[in-house]
Amino acid sequence: MSEQAPPQVDPERFAPANRRRLSGPGLRTFLNIAKLWSLSEHEQRVVLGGPAPSTYRRWCKKAREHGDLTLSADVLNRISATLGIYAALCVLFAGEDERICWLAQPHNAPVFAGRPPMSLVMSGALDDLLTLRRFLDAARGGIYMAPNEADLGFGPYNDDEIRIV
Repeated sequence: MSEQAPPQVDPERFAPANRRRLSGPGLRTFLNIAKLWSLSEHEQRVVLGGPAPSTYRRWCKKAREHGDLTLSADVLNRISATLGIYAALCVLFAGEDERICWLAQPHNAPVFAGRPPMSLVMSGALDDLLTLRRFLDAARGGIYMAPNEADLGFGPYNDDEIRIV
């Protein structure tokens, strides 16, 4: 069995030109998700690593006006994790209300320790955002997710309950 070296990250991935290309569209999308999740400006800044209010407002203004904006790799990773969380929630839950409810309610999966998943989003740590994203990606991919309170007492369907339309 031969050992393979881990894949190398392309340094161009973090080049200023590439970050500039992604920054405006990424931040605009983040702002839309933050609005759906009813995040305050302070909470939005926490998710993005805590930039100063004036810096954050300047980023938002430039993004909305399609101006020249180059965010750091850390901020772009946080935006990417948020987009991944949102995308996975869209696959797992049919409606926006269900997605918001899932984020806000306490969850018994070990990674949440009885806290709402939104607590990971609001911790300010990139690692917590990525943990939530990985959890949702696994659930989306069919890996078992432990039942929550809503699933307790749920029984199998019987033939009378099944309707083919």
